[in-house]
Amino acid sequence: MSAVPIDASDELPLFTAVSTSTRQIFQLLKCLNFTSKACVQITRQGVHFSTEDSHVMQARVVLQPNLFSSYVFNSASRRNDMDDDDDDDADSPVFMINLDALLETLQIFGVNDNKDRWNTRDSTNGGVSGAISRGGQGGAFANNVLGMNGVCKMSYVGEGEPLCIVLEETGITTTCELNTYEPDNITNIPFQRDAMVNKIITRAEWLFDAIKELSAASPTKLTIMVSPSAPYFTLSAGGARGSASVEFNKDPQLLETFTAKRKLKNTYKYSMIKGASKAMAMANKVSIRTDEQGVLSLSFMTEIEEGKIAFVDFNFIPYIAEDDDETADDDEEEDEEEDNLDV
Repeated sequence: MSAVPIDASDELPLFTAVSTSTRQIFQLLKCLNFTSKACVQITRQGVHFSTEDSHVMQARVVLQPNLFSSYVFNSASRRNDMDDDDDDDADSPVFMINLDALLETLQIFGVNDNKDRWNTRDSTNGGVSGAISRGGQGGAFANNVLGMNGVCKMSYVGEGEPLCIVLEETGITTTCELNTYEPDNITNIPFQRDAMVNKIITRAEWLFDAIKELSAASPTKLTIMVSPSAPYFTLSAGGARGSASVEFNKDPQLLETFTAKRKLKNTYKYSMIKGASKAMAMANKVSIRTDEQGVLSLSFMTEIEEGKIAFVDFNFIPYIAEDDDETADDDEEEDEEEDNLDV
């Protein structure tokens, strides 16, 4: 008996996933939307999205399988009836996608995310007008907040094929096929965990408020100083309208975790730190770390639902000290006009 040929269209998709709502996916990916293109890698551990800006800022988020009601990854080896888990990572597809187009697709059935979270404040929602309260019921991922109650299905057949998004709500089905592209050489900004100099864990909203307070000076650079002795944690910035600083006291109720091996001072581009503001406004906690090379790591922890946690990670490269007058100044010198704000 001759074998019946299998049509290519009958081939199992490399990846399929179903979510009962688009709200989780939309909110997490929105944190990466400081640029229009994203690199995507699909693995058994989740869908990895990463974006970067000017090779000095990188953001990453993983849509883990527990965010979906169904998650299936069929590697090439599995589709060829080879049960070899070790080959799954090698078979993980990597491609570029237009992040703006993906976000527009996810909000087809209604989400109002046009309010300015940065310029106004509202004490009823954690100090951010237009920002949705962090975590828990009625938080950033609540259906009643975003109006996203439908079903989202994602699938990817294989290399060169589009990423297919199917949205279903109240009997209406919308299918979108987003083109995928060969990945660019996205710069990977590594954080050296074995060379970590300091680590701070605090509430994300406090970091958000501090960065926002500094914006009044129209700064171009942000200097972060961490020291084992007072002042322990200081953010300072200067610009066309003057200079300002925010100093955090070493209080366990303020800084949940504080470790500093030595005094370290680095300067970063303010606009790029501000680029993480969507994650700051949404997250519950943030881990702030710096390694010996001055690479800054901001890891935002967000409670999506009861028992579910997601992380949005940012890495930043500092200015070179020799080229930065602010970091070259002696630590004991202070600007008399500086506006010091105690947190």
